[in-house]
This record gives sequence, C-alpha cells and structure tokens, in this order.
Amino acid sequence: MFSGIYFQYPYLLALIILFMICERFCKMRLPSIYFPHAKEFMQQGISSSKLLFLLKWIGIIMLVVSIASPVKDEPYEIEPKHGHEIALILDASQSMSTRGFDRANPSLSRFDVVKEIVSDFISQRKHDNIGLVVFGAYSFIASPLTYDANILNKIVSQLYVGMAGKYTALYESLAQGINLLKMSKSKSKVMILLTDGYNTARNRFPFDVAIDMAKKEKVKIYPIGIGSPNEYNQRVLLKIAKETGGVAYGASSASELQEVYKQIDKLEKVEIKSETFTYMKYYYMYPLFISFFALMFYVYLRNKRGHN
Repeated sequence: MFSGIYFQYPYLLALIILFMICERFCKMRLPSIYFPHAKEFMQQGISSSKLLFLLKWIGIIMLVVSIASPVKDEPYEIEPKHGHEIALILDASQSMSTRGFDRANPSLSRFDVVKEIVSDFISQRKHDNIGLVVFGAYSFIASPLTYDANILNKIVSQLYVGMAGKYTALYESLAQGINLLKMSKSKSKVMILLTDGYNTARNRFPFDVAIDMAKKEKVKIYPIGIGSPNEYNQRVLLKIAKETGGVAYGASSASELQEVYKQIDKLEKVEIKSETFTYMKYYYMYPLFISFFALMFYVYLRNKRGHN
C-alpha cells in the first residue's frame, strides 16, 4: 500500500531539527514565584515520564510528516473513444431462414451464421460507436449508437428471422441507417449492409433518395450480398458502393462472409492512441491522525499528573 510514497515538500522535514534545537535551548520557564517548589514537583511528575516524552515527539514528528505531504503517483490510462460511427444493417427477411450456408454446420440458417459473425465483428471494434438496424418488410433501429459491445451483442443474440416481416425493404433500410448516423458529428461514418435478396417491399422507398441521403451525410456504405449471385441484386449493391465510396462484396458461404467482415475491419481501422495520466494520492491524513491523538493523550496525561 505504501510502496512508492514520496514527500511533496521534503524540505519541510527540516522542521524536526528545529524542534530538536528548541527542545535543547528553549526551556520552559517554570512559575516558581507564584508556586513555590513547582519546579521540583513538575520535574518529578512530568519530565521524568518516558511516556509523555514519547507521546510529545510522536505528535511533533507525525505533524511535520503530514505537513511535508506524503504522496504516491498512481498512473492510469484513459481508453479513447474516437473511432468510427458504424451502422450495421441486417436483413431479417424470410429468405434468411435458408439453411446450408455454413457447410461445417448445415443445420444453421443464414441468419444464425450472420449473427455469430456480426457479434465477432462487434467485439473486435473496441473503439467504435456502433448501432444496429434490422429490416424485413419494414426497417427499425434495434440499437442506437453505443460503445458497449456487450449490450449490442445481447441485442444481436435476440434477433430472429421475420421479426420485421417476410419481405425485403432494402432501400428503406439504407435510409434508416443514415438516420441512425445523421446526428453523429464523427468525420467517419460507415454503414455495412447485409442482404440476401432484392428490394421486394410493397412500400417501395426511392433508391435515388437513399443514395442522396448517404452522400449528403457522407456515409460510406459497404454492401454485402450473401447466397448465390442470382439471389441478390449485384447491380444495385455495386452502385451503392460506387456512389458512396465503399466496396461491394459477395459471400456464398459462412467462411467467405467471415472473410468479408475481416476485410472491412482492415479497411476501416483507425489508429487511436491512449492517454496516460498520473493521479496523486495523498497520505497526509494518516500521520496527522496519529499526531492529533498523540498530542491529545500527551496533554491529558500531563494535566492529570500536574494536577495530582
């Protein structure tokens, strides 16, 4: 506990020497005129007491030590929070229930595989502010932007196919993701769109409007199509990436999708330097506490013996 302690004002320890000099040359003048034989009485009752002598010097030394201010430097590191603002857009339409996407575990649905890979991606992005949008026949914000990866992963684990309807509101989901990032003041806004189908929602949101919104808010979009190439609209995904400065990907298996997220992770890395500060912990209260009680006990015993 006390290792690494030093004095903030070490020169004040010289006051102990001053007290020692005063002890030698500044003798107390006894009131022998008013109280005859008081000198002999006090010498026998007080000066001869080793306990009083010890208490007095403990009080003096501890008082000087507290004035010299013993301190200890305790460095701590502040974790920076200046990464990207990322919106994860996940397709939860009925087609995501298709099985066989993971060849190692064909019983898993596409959405089950996506949730595992996305959770891993979230855990890797320690300094990013990440939000989540889920879409089917309509889109909704499942989580606002947060640095808390644990909470975000819990939300991901509770998602299921069809929770937003069985159709695919692809363009509306883009607009919803942009709305999620709209209030952000970050210079780096990224959207990762994952889908396995075409835009089939009955309430068709205009594609051009979604792209204009992305450009206005300077959102870079990485669209990912999963499944066989004819299952999703490659032309639209390529156009989304080209118009917003992102890159379009395709993944026909779980391993390929995992590799896609790794590539995006490398492309959108930000070098963040942590800051280290030093917290000074003061310990003057401990010697001051000892000094106070030592001197109080000294005064009590001295008065008691002097009275008797």
